[in-house]
Amino acid sequence: MATETQTGLTGHVRGVTVTTLACLSGVAAAVASSVVVGTDVAAATDVRSVFVLAALIVAQFPLLRLVGVDVGDFGVKDYLYVAFMTFALWFVTFTILLTSGASL
Repeated sequence: MATETQTGLTGHVRGVTVTTLACLSGVAAAVASSVVVGTDVAAATDVRSVFVLAALIVAQFPLLRLVGVDVGDFGVKDYLYVAFMTFALWFVTFTILLTSGASL
């Protein structure tokens, strides 16, 4: 047994935390985009939805710090991972909301 104390999150918990927050942020960005631009045909081409997505991608990094993830250790690959996962979930969720015509 090691007698040293460990600060921060372990590798697995860190990965699960980052992935969960990125996925939930993507879904939240899609819901916020549909609230901002609507779900009609014209909303599919509205650029404001992409700005909502970008805002939620940027907002994740202070949230990750709050939950104990050391974002100082992040490299380019980590930032791209968070951005891609958020985009992927936003794209799928926003597409479903647009095609179903759900009103929020």
